[in-house]
Amino acid sequence: MKSFTYVINDELGIHARPAGLLVKEAKKYDSKIILSKDGKSVEATKLMAVMGLAVKCGNTVEVMIEGGNEEAAYEGLKAFFETNL
Repeated sequence: MKSFTYVINDELGIHARPAGLLVKEAKKYDSKIILSKDGKSVEATKLMAVMGLAVKCGNTVEVMIEGGNEEAAYEGLKAFFETNL
């Protein structure tokens, strides 16, 4: 299992557009990807669940990746967060 934490820099947080992009990115990988904030965890492939976390600018999220291609998923998602959020 690999994981990383990230502080959200997008001034609107993870709202509809970036949540959709995040779900699309997460679905590229065979690994199970979990997004956590304040003790609540959701699968990153479920749009409404991701939006339900209500992640705002300045919040810290943890991304946990486990599965067959977790190294590729880790690198891809880390780059996605740095570029988009």
